[in-house]
Amino acid sequence: MTYRKIAMPARKRIALVAHDGQKQNLVEWAKFNRGTLGTHEIWATGTTGAMMEGVLGLPVNKLLSGPLGGDQQIGAMIVEGKIDFLIFFWDPLEPQPHDPDVKALLRMAVVWNVPTACDRATADFIISSPLLNTAYERRVPDYEAYRKARLDKKVKAKS
Repeated sequence: MTYRKIAMPARKRIALVAHDGQKQNLVEWAKFNRGTLGTHEIWATGTTGAMMEGVLGLPVNKLLSGPLGGDQQIGAMIVEGKIDFLIFFWDPLEPQPHDPDVKALLRMAVVWNVPTACDRATADFIISSPLLNTAYERRVPDYEAYRKARLDKKVKAKS
């Protein structure tokens, strides 16, 4: 497989998401990291975004609530190269009515090689990385070349 690079600016676009049982945990983490988060562009699903904006006093770009499509909006932004990393404190002990959306969001983060933290320890490591405040080129598979090669292979097989 061939690869291509996606440029991430020094000022990152960070998505914050939390299930209800993890919202307070994310709020505490964000308050601790307020200074760092304030130097970046913050995106969040609806309820989480409203909480973050109120607690942090920072501007937050709010999307729909996760169960109403916010998770999918963030996933689409990842695909479009508009999110540089994802902090998603999901609740592994509670069933979620929008579980397929959650899985799709996490899948898009992996497919597009977006740094993702699903717990506080990983979020701490990501936010304290020296790469956070520098431009970075994320390496991703060249899916268009992959798709074309597979199509060409199928056409040849039918010939």
